[in-house]
Amino acid sequence: MILSISGVVLLGVIVFLFFRKDGLKLSHALVSALFGFYLASSAIAPSIKAGGASLANLLGGIKI
Repeated sequence: MILSISGVVLLGVIVFLFFRKDGLKLSHALVSALFGFYLASSAIAPSIKAGGASLANLLGGIKI
């Protein structure tokens, strides 16, 4: 749960920065958000979630 909330916050910050700095239009952000909602309810959603968890585990295991 914490990972998904952190991911949402991180992606929200990235979208906000694109909106402010790189000329992302509000319509593009809305279309991306709607795409994400529809993708989350599709059959591929568990695979995407597993890939995100795998990436988080990989990044969490890196020792600096």
